[in-house]
Amino acid sequence: MILSALFAAAVAATPPTAAAVLAANHAAVGPLPAKGAARFDYALSSSGLEGEAVSLEDLASGAYVDSEVTGPVSDASGFDGRTPWQEDVSRATTNQEGGDRVRTAVSAAYRYANRWWRADRGGAGVAYGGRETVDGRPQDHLVVTPRGGVKFDAWFDAQTHLLTRIAEDQQFFHTRTFYADYRREGAAMVAHKVTQDSGTGEANYSILTLRHLTVGGAKSLSAYARPAAEPTGGSLDGGAQSVTVPFRLLNNHVYVEGTVNGRGPYTFIVDTGGHTLVSHKLVSDVGLSSEGHSASSGAGEKTETLGFVKVADVAVGGMHLRDQTAFATDVYDAAVEGIGVDGMIGFEAFRRFAVKIDYGAKTLTFTDPSRFKAVDAGTAIPFKFYDHLPQVAGVIDGLPGTFDIDSGSRSEVDLMSPFVARANLKARFGKGVSAITGWGVGGPARAYVVRARSLSLGGVAGASVVTGLSQAKAGSFSDPSFEGNVGSGFLKRFVVTFDYAHQTMWLKPIAPPPADAGAFDRSGMWINASPQGYTVTAVSEGGPAAEAGLAAGDLIIAVNGKPARMDDLSDARTLLKVTPAGSAVSLEVMRAGATQAARVVLRDQI
Repeated sequence: MILSALFAAAVAATPPTAAAVLAANHAAVGPLPAKGAARFDYALSSSGLEGEAVSLEDLASGAYVDSEVTGPVSDASGFDGRTPWQEDVSRATTNQEGGDRVRTAVSAAYRYANRWWRADRGGAGVAYGGRETVDGRPQDHLVVTPRGGVKFDAWFDAQTHLLTRIAEDQQFFHTRTFYADYRREGAAMVAHKVTQDSGTGEANYSILTLRHLTVGGAKSLSAYARPAAEPTGGSLDGGAQSVTVPFRLLNNHVYVEGTVNGRGPYTFIVDTGGHTLVSHKLVSDVGLSSEGHSASSGAGEKTETLGFVKVADVAVGGMHLRDQTAFATDVYDAAVEGIGVDGMIGFEAFRRFAVKIDYGAKTLTFTDPSRFKAVDAGTAIPFKFYDHLPQVAGVIDGLPGTFDIDSGSRSEVDLMSPFVARANLKARFGKGVSAITGWGVGGPARAYVVRARSLSLGGVAGASVVTGLSQAKAGSFSDPSFEGNVGSGFLKRFVVTFDYAHQTMWLKPIAPPPADAGAFDRSGMWINASPQGYTVTAVSEGGPAAEAGLAAGDLIIAVNGKPARMDDLSDARTLLKVTPAGSAVSLEVMRAGATQAARVVLRDQI
């Protein structure tokens, strides 16, 4: 008996295998049809709003359509087994083939079809990661790598054998999904509570509570494909073919004047991958009502909170966006840009019109896409969507990569921190300087700045390119699924035309290029504006500003004898870039209530 007991204990102590964990899970869940379509109807609590969600899943392939409606917000995503797609809050749809979108869709379909139950594990690599204790209960951890998908981790309760958690990296977020409250639906045990963590904190969790599950006959995979309807809500006054408006280029950002519900004018930044945003001040001025909350992130490492508002009309010149759900948030503090920024014109406008940004003439043209002809537009470059940003193939100093096209970035090009580490770019490029290179949603963006010999996008090249090697540990510049982000600092060398409906961008070089193309700050400091002058927010170690005795917190009240006016901030930054190396800039600086003179001798930092 003693030997039998020891043998039994040894068997019980034997670590389970991945195959045993999945076999136990299959038995615990119970039989599901090998073919058919399952529809899950949920109550949804998300972003401080209540609503409903529906998940339609093909049991054989895992093809799916997920949709949700909460208050003023509705969106959807899907995958027909070949092409993932998404529908944004303005009801515009796009195929999603950039970044990690195809791979994350493949992994989602793998889970929806429970392919890990199959003898060949659905072609995936599945490894046992060990037994862990989570919330006081033993859990079996599996590491799953679907063919063509993204690696994810799965935990199964060691006693009930039911799935409790999935963890997966998507974009630059670590996402998690929790499964609880299993109850029987027909022959199968199904989680009635699903909690989704998008990676932005518990305050932004989405909680789905199952109301009903229906399993029926299989549908054609076309039922999971992107809807064909073109987006509505965009119009041009008088049925015009196109309208052209002037813009201001400040800090390499495109700014236009517009109205909201007939009120204004308001100042909007134009961002190829942004959204329709309205500031809290604008919301108050126009009498809008903000609902809910959601997290937003950008080049900085922090996240900001957005609300949602219904807007009847956003107009820029004769271009109108009607019946929009806009995001309520403060885009830029006046300290960052030198002017008040009331909102953003983004993807919703670019998706509904062909848009030409003529950086030379400083005009923005919106054209009815059904009447658009790319006459004398330059070189056509196809792109794919990664969320709402166009992505194109390019080459920087002989290194091929995929690059976001982001007019909302002030930089020439920023290279993502995983790419920087993977290719050992700091050593490859050599001379450079650590500096703040921008300031956006999430705060300042920092990089080691170098000079690349050239950047080519779809075969169209620009020389002597200021290149930020991102040092980000979080935020969009830490995304491992693409190599770089191209901003207006580089785009302003061209007339740039976008046709989002046909996923094509045109580049036409401007001759001569702008005077500050390829120029980088020669002062070694970052300045923001205040009503009293320019605040020194960062100083590069050993740089000209540091050698002149300047430090973070100093207030510059005059530049070369001219008062430091808030709305001249962009000009002051440009002056510190284009003034020749070896020249001196005279500053009047206030520190601790006392005024002193400083003389900064400019020099090339890269």
